[in-house]
Amino acid sequence: MATDLAQFAKENGVKYFMISFTDLFGGQRAKLVPAQAIADMQKEGAGFAGFATWLDMTPAYPDMLAVPDPASVIQLPWKKDVAWVAGNCVMEDQFVAQAPRNVLNRLIAEAADEGMRVKTGIEAEFFLLTPDGSQISDEYDTAEKPCYDQQAVMRRYDVIAEICDYMLELGWGPYQNDHEDANGQFEMNWEFDDTLNTADKHSFFKFMTKSVAEKHGLRATFMPKPVEGLTGNGCHAHISVWDKAGKVNVFADDDMELGLSAKGRNFLGGIMKHASALAAITNPTVNSYKRINAPRTTSGATWAPNTVTWTGNNRTHMVRVPGPGRFELRLADGATNPYLLQAVIIAAGLDGIRTQADPGKRHDIDMYAEGYKVKGAPKLPLNMLDALRAFDKDKGLKTALGDEFSAAYLKMKHQEWHAFTSHFSQWEKDNTLDI
Repeated sequence: MATDLAQFAKENGVKYFMISFTDLFGGQRAKLVPAQAIADMQKEGAGFAGFATWLDMTPAYPDMLAVPDPASVIQLPWKKDVAWVAGNCVMEDQFVAQAPRNVLNRLIAEAADEGMRVKTGIEAEFFLLTPDGSQISDEYDTAEKPCYDQQAVMRRYDVIAEICDYMLELGWGPYQNDHEDANGQFEMNWEFDDTLNTADKHSFFKFMTKSVAEKHGLRATFMPKPVEGLTGNGCHAHISVWDKAGKVNVFADDDMELGLSAKGRNFLGGIMKHASALAAITNPTVNSYKRINAPRTTSGATWAPNTVTWTGNNRTHMVRVPGPGRFELRLADGATNPYLLQAVIIAAGLDGIRTQADPGKRHDIDMYAEGYKVKGAPKLPLNMLDALRAFDKDKGLKTALGDEFSAAYLKMKHQEWHAFTSHFSQWEKDNTLDI
């Protein structure tokens, strides 16, 4: 783990550092800093105009400084003379409260104060498209049920293997890669870790995947629903909580239902309690609701939830418990902000533990075929505006994430919604021109 970036540069032949931060919309912003200047940057940070990114600021704001966290540094495996490092946003010697990595760091500290260390693993899904994004890059990838198609994954071997080789080199512990349920779609998995490490890796993975795809003349997208009629890009999170030392899984209890401890059930209860509001963070775009409220896809299932329910090892619900000591949240999609995803999981879970929240009745039915049998379970938001309204009403979750962050997020996302509703589409002309 690096502590001195200048020394890291000397030892690894690094010429430039990308000091990076992620804005409210998940946009990755960076400055390219020569290694000769990194010592000063490590102390003072790289300067940015916050208004020029998706943050709730004006042009009159003072410089925002991204102070690099040396523990996060990653040498680019495909361009060894460059290293990426996550920055914590500071303005006038104060952490910027709305900056996503700062929101996550504060919640990690809160969990630690209560003797808990949250660990997660995420399942990142993406499509490989033609450079203009108009179609699937593999013209032969046309199967009705393409999931795990070995011919299709091998036709994209060069891209997938290169990304996996880099993860192996970085020590992430990648353990499986596959062609997913949609034509042109892939998933890559690596080992779970503490939430900050997972968020940094998730952020870097998106950058790396896009970069490798571009190198091969393709375009990688994590857009929730990039192709009509096909399964969307999910970002499932496997969640467990450990003791402060990170040695004992406090979610594990073989004497409890599904091997999930009382504390684990309460954490799950917090997720269920705040689910509708969570969607504003886990499903943050207009397009997100084309995935979680999708009609049946060509493969026969969307693999996305639309109701707030939980189960055992059953993929048709919002949360499943696939094994003892952990559960999988299947709500988030590929557009989710890597840092805010982890932050909102901790915020909801901590509230569940503090209030001893009950997750409610477990359902083991096929929700896609028999969901109508479940009475009283809330439906997930139908669109981004509904999700924002649910988030705005959830005062507990807003306070947990930080009032300044929540106000900024709601303001910026409402602006995005208004921009969408003012856009005229071809559908409107096709269906209204002759009325």
